[in-house]
Amino acid sequence: MPRRMDRRAAIRMGSWGLASLALAQRAGPARADGGDELFRISLAQWSLHRTLFAGKLDNLDFARTAREGFGIDALECVNQFFEDKAGDETYLAEMRRRAEANGVRSLLIMVDGEGRLGDPDPGERSRAVENHHKWVAAAKFLGCHSIRVNAASEGAYEEQVRLAADGLRRLTEYGASHDLNVIVENHGGLSSNGAWLVEVMEKVDHPRCGTLPDFGNFRVADDEWYDRYEGVAEMMPYAKAVSAKSRDFDAEGNETQTDYRRMLRIVVDAGYRGHVGIEFEGEGVDEPEGIRRTKLLLERVRDEMTHTGIVP
Repeated sequence: MPRRMDRRAAIRMGSWGLASLALAQRAGPARADGGDELFRISLAQWSLHRTLFAGKLDNLDFARTAREGFGIDALECVNQFFEDKAGDETYLAEMRRRAEANGVRSLLIMVDGEGRLGDPDPGERSRAVENHHKWVAAAKFLGCHSIRVNAASEGAYEEQVRLAADGLRRLTEYGASHDLNVIVENHGGLSSNGAWLVEVMEKVDHPRCGTLPDFGNFRVADDEWYDRYEGVAEMMPYAKAVSAKSRDFDAEGNETQTDYRRMLRIVVDAGYRGHVGIEFEGEGVDEPEGIRRTKLLLERVRDEMTHTGIVP
């Protein structure tokens, strides 16, 4: 499988920081909130997916739960929890009202189940692009800066680059007409290959198209994993959001699969100053406890970085 060895070698040799500076304009402003912290913390709704699917929490109560339960003021919504409400302005207005009432902001909508933006069939690819239009409108209504999409495709490596870039470019142009970004998460298949996703970003070549690096989603195939630190480093020059995936913690409160200190150093060294979203997916503790532990870890590492010479 082809790889961008020149880019990856440059990262290892320490020249990645220069590359990220050169790409800063294309990636858009990294700090979206105007704050003075290294990064702020948001909550991905997927962290509560078992609670929501079980009917123990209503989507409309997510804003209050984030604020009152976890002290978090920024939301990453998931379309699966209001999938039939994208065109329901009354419902969306209630979501927005509750967010405002609780002093929280909706940052993005994570969109799944609307077709493959890199589908080899031209008709299916166009249909997937059009299916996402309603979520662009919903995200704009809620005050988000982005929708998160997937770059699923099939076929040979380079063909998937071409197909995914075609669908993403068309959707991004539509999003740009609404002052909204379209951002791609590493979410399985070739999208979990950092070098491949960079090629897609370069081919789309639009300032409103970016990435959402997820710390943990680097399974390319059943028996193939992409290096998570290398992948995040490759994606960061295009990042407009970041997902702190967590699953399990040791006795000291560290995530057992991802070295958060190493990973957050990569994020901050890229010049990113936006939100880092908690996305807990573990089973060893319940969802609220997993969210609290992830938040505490993010805060602890941020404080360490701030007091050891990394300043905003």
